[in-house]
Amino acid sequence: MDWQERYKNKKMTFHEAVKLIPKGKHIFIGSGAAEPSGLVEELCRSYQRFGDNQIVHLMTLGPAPYVEPKYENRFRHNAFFIGANVREAVHEGRADYTPVFLSQIPDLIRARRFPVDVALIMTTPPDDFGFVNLGVSVDVVLSAVESAKIVIAEINPNMPHTYGSGFIPMDRIDGWVFNESDLPTHKREPLDDVAMQIGKNVAALVADGSTIQVGIGAIPDAVLASLTEKKDLGVWTEMLTDGVVDLIENGNVTGKFKTIEPRKVTASFTFGEKRLYDFVNRNPAFSFHPSDYVNSPINVSLQHKMVAVNCALQIDLTGQVCSDSIGTKFYSGIGGQVDFIRGASMCRGGKPIIALRSTARQGLVSKIVPTLDEGAGVVTSRGDVHYVVTEYGVADLRGKSVRERAMSLISIAHPDFRRELLRSAKTRRYVFSDQFEPTPAYAVRYEKTCRVRTGEELLMRAIRETDEAKMSDLFYNLSPDTVYKRWGTNVPFMHHNNLINYLRDDDVKNVAILVETNPQDSEPEIVAVARYHLCEATGFAEVGFVVRDDWQRKGLGTELIRHLTDIAKQNGIHGFTADVLATNQAMLRVFHKADLEIQSKLDGNVYSLKMPFKGN
Repeated sequence: MDWQERYKNKKMTFHEAVKLIPKGKHIFIGSGAAEPSGLVEELCRSYQRFGDNQIVHLMTLGPAPYVEPKYENRFRHNAFFIGANVREAVHEGRADYTPVFLSQIPDLIRARRFPVDVALIMTTPPDDFGFVNLGVSVDVVLSAVESAKIVIAEINPNMPHTYGSGFIPMDRIDGWVFNESDLPTHKREPLDDVAMQIGKNVAALVADGSTIQVGIGAIPDAVLASLTEKKDLGVWTEMLTDGVVDLIENGNVTGKFKTIEPRKVTASFTFGEKRLYDFVNRNPAFSFHPSDYVNSPINVSLQHKMVAVNCALQIDLTGQVCSDSIGTKFYSGIGGQVDFIRGASMCRGGKPIIALRSTARQGLVSKIVPTLDEGAGVVTSRGDVHYVVTEYGVADLRGKSVRERAMSLISIAHPDFRRELLRSAKTRRYVFSDQFEPTPAYAVRYEKTCRVRTGEELLMRAIRETDEAKMSDLFYNLSPDTVYKRWGTNVPFMHHNNLINYLRDDDVKNVAILVETNPQDSEPEIVAVARYHLCEATGFAEVGFVVRDDWQRKGLGTELIRHLTDIAKQNGIHGFTADVLATNQAMLRVFHKADLEIQSKLDGNVYSLKMPFKGN
């Protein structure tokens, strides 16, 4: 306790410290778990000596008594991010909300766009060199300390000591109060089946070696819980949560490929359970920096394969994201969503992701809507959105037209709302008038990877209504000879009204499987398609397939027909039938290699094949 003697000239009681604050001045309060709760309590106890003092801060975990009605003429709160402790006051007009990007707050404080006259902060005790540490919240606190005329510190020996930028010399502090208290904690939400499915869908987009950013809540926790098979992940995130510690201990996070601060976990603040605070305390694997550094879209874009996962309250069929309000009622804030979404979109191999449940209010309303609610704010623009994920799959909106976006988003909406969403999309002329309703829950149906003779790994999956553009590309990349062999005639065009019939898939009677490339940094391409159509009278299904010319003679047709055979058997089909031109020796070989019992009949230049499955 030698430091208390060394700096006794600035030691104060809570009452003495609060007396340093003049009337009418702007008061900043430390963020998250670093709220100086003792100073806040004294501020309200001494409220009669204040008047017209504005209080600003990010979300805090502790109480916010200054927004109570009885203090209305003494304090006015301005929220950079609306937490549960001030939400009612904002709704009732007793507190303000300033929508702002988290990356810009420090500069706005320094420029006195957000004036800070007094900074109330929580710190560690000073070290041997006379520096206190901001611990779990560097974020915008450091800029407030740098800009304030008066800095009052609540020194708490339970505050974790974190490495990075959060060191402040005791000379900068005008008064300090010693208060040993437990930091407020935030327990993780239970992970239900919907959250876990969303987490798995997001995890499927994350490649080994990626750098990740996630927030707080059930969905971010589910995402982190679904990354336990990934290798060499890095972390560059505004907020550090308990789930990251799980991944570190599991060996998934190494930071090996991070471009800035490799092998370190970079954040600007953290709150969670006590285990998390203990883990970051004096741990050189962590580095905490201000929001204008961590949230800078430029710095985000420089990371290796940056994956930014953020949540939303609502998204419309064009891709506009609302995440700070419910209609006209402000609910949270912009925070760092746009900073990271935009940064990830500029990153080579980056993936900006919006993840949300398909419904709200116990399934009564859809979160994917034709238009945002009246008054709902667009936080992330339709131009910034690349991936949207629900429990029903992934919609890839990058570079897509409004028609393609609408169909993709409808396909991952809850099945109960897809018909109405499609009707609304048709009314607005977003989609074709003959567009049919997307198949429910397509995301992982019939998925299987295969490897061809030349070594490439490809994905086989069920066709989707959103594959129309890719199917068109496939057709126009086929040679006239391949087209003739597949359709038995010369087909010059494949217009929408023809192509749409090939997108129908009803799970059992009419199944279509496509083969898709798996590139790292570009759009996947469809290189082959196989389908069957059931004749209910016979129990047999007519089968046909086509492989793009440059992918022929690689064993792809054999892989495809075997997979389709397994699916047909599972669905109770007795066998396949097919009409094959006698000149189409490649297709005939594929059927023979598929280990089918083939009964053939030649009629002119066409073989009629009947191929019962073994055992039928």
